[in-house]
Amino acid sequence: MHLNSALFTSKSNNRQIAKDSAPKRGLFWATRTRILVWYVLTITIISIVSIPIFRELLYIRVDERVRKDLVKRILVFNTLIENEANTSLSASDLAKHPNFSKSQVFDPRFVRPSSHKELKNFFDLFLSEQLPEDETFFMTFVDGKFYKSNPRGRPEIFDRDTVLMRRWAKLVKPERGEQELADPKLGGLIYITQPVKIRGKNLGVFVIAHTVADERQETIEATTVVVQVMSVVMLGALMLAWIASGKVLAPLRSLSTTVRSVSESDLSQRVPVYGKDELADLASTFNDMMDRLEAAFTTQRYFINDAGQELRTPITIIQAYLQLICNDAPEEVEKNVTLVFDELDRMSSIVEDLIILAKAERPDFLNVETVDVSSFSEELFAKAQASGERNWRVDRVAVGDIVVDPERLTQAFMNLVQNAIQHTKSTDKITIGSSITQNTVKFWVRDTGEGIDEQEHERIFERFARASSIYNSQGTGLGLSIVKIITEAHDGKVILHSKLGEGANFCMVLPVEPINLK
Repeated sequence: MHLNSALFTSKSNNRQIAKDSAPKRGLFWATRTRILVWYVLTITIISIVSIPIFRELLYIRVDERVRKDLVKRILVFNTLIENEANTSLSASDLAKHPNFSKSQVFDPRFVRPSSHKELKNFFDLFLSEQLPEDETFFMTFVDGKFYKSNPRGRPEIFDRDTVLMRRWAKLVKPERGEQELADPKLGGLIYITQPVKIRGKNLGVFVIAHTVADERQETIEATTVVVQVMSVVMLGALMLAWIASGKVLAPLRSLSTTVRSVSESDLSQRVPVYGKDELADLASTFNDMMDRLEAAFTTQRYFINDAGQELRTPITIIQAYLQLICNDAPEEVEKNVTLVFDELDRMSSIVEDLIILAKAERPDFLNVETVDVSSFSEELFAKAQASGERNWRVDRVAVGDIVVDPERLTQAFMNLVQNAIQHTKSTDKITIGSSITQNTVKFWVRDTGEGIDEQEHERIFERFARASSIYNSQGTGLGLSIVKIITEAHDGKVILHSKLGEGANFCMVLPVEPINLK
């Protein structure tokens, strides 16, 4: 009960520390605000660029529509002026001029003029039949002088004595043109002129002109409406962006809170994972990292505790025998000194094994080279025979080359040999061997000793772990863990086949090809 209360108090204190240690940032420096500012800048730049383009496109569309209308009307005029009396247009001709009715085409009043008088009559009849749109002006010239217009009221630019009107009156070739006018009320001017020639003689000129001020004003008003709508839409978009950015950044805030809540005594905090996007992947990666850290800290804690337990025993024994040496008779001193040295050797062995386990985390743990498996296997067999009196056997010897660290691999193999010696009798058989395939090489040590319970197969490879029951090691408890670490450093694995009372078979399986050292 007290332990749970202490743990709860510790976690609460960690969260409070994380909360107090959270950096105090102003609103402007918050990531959410900066995202919104960049969003506003982006939208503003796009609007500044797109609105003038939109307005210019509208101008172009309006001017194009005006040009098409003027062209249609001038085609109608040309069609009528070219008609002989009592002739009709073909169906294809009528299809080209949808604004011109069939009754007009057959109107006998429209006759090709042959004199100035007939041209005036033609202009009178034509102008009376036309209904120009706003800002469109039909103007006629006869014998180099202004004659009539429709509508009669015209801007000052179309007064009969202006430079433009006098130039139009003297034209002898068709002309299409555009020009900006000084009067802002009129804006630009689009016009088409059509001289009337009979038998090579210029009788007059017909002009259709259109001022685009009204259309451009409508374009400006349309642009203004678009700007107003965009402003409202942008305001709504900013509100939605603010809310959406908060939702998107929620996992980051959760990650930040979790990171601040992590402490040396509490590594259990994890970030909730939602969805399958990049932030979810970040949260999963962080949780995986925390799992590894928690496992490493837990292993380190157990390792330190176990190492302390293992080293405390020989130290206590040494202290006891040193006290005896001081009080013993001279004949007992040599015996006690020998025992002290045995315990010191045991401590030295433990320290050496601990150093090996510590070096296993370093990138230079292995120094690989090409090794001939046959010669290497023979050396291992010779060293194994010298380790103890057993019934030694060799299964087979592989032939080929592999890339390994021979020193480390020898150390791992001899640990398996020592393990086999410790759990066999002098009459038991220990068999070693090696084999090689296209991708892997195997080294094994098999004995006919006491065997290992299947439930203990995983645990005996842990540091300072010893199997229970009759599998009771007299070593440091680090030998098999060193075998596992050296094998895994070679990107290999250790396989154990054993049953209680039926012996054990330890096999190291390693890759033949060169490994990528981390």
